[in-house]
Amino acid sequence: MSTSNTLLRAIFSLTARQTFSPDELAKIVAPQANSQKQIKAYNLCDGNTSQAEVGKKADLDKGNLSRSISRWIDEGVMFRIGDDQHPLHLYPLPKEYLKSNKTEKRAEP
Repeated sequence: MSTSNTLLRAIFSLTARQTFSPDELAKIVAPQANSQKQIKAYNLCDGNTSQAEVGKKADLDKGNLSRSISRWIDEGVMFRIGDDQHPLHLYPLPKEYLKSNKTEKRAEP
């Protein structure tokens, strides 16, 4: 990755962290407790990995992953980039979110 791309991703990630805290992001990514596969899939969406590869690595079926990625894009926490339109997350959730039950059902306003 070029220096410019690295710097742009760092700025993007920093801005995203100011907008969405890890707790807020986790509630969007995995609104139900014990959604570890969703968090793993989200973290795999690094802009370099295809949606099919993410599904295989996270052990999610294509339909479920496709709906999740569409929801994440609608919520503003994921984008598609490049000619291949690979999914790109705002920033990866810390490993503690993969191990714990920090995600709880999101309360409706």
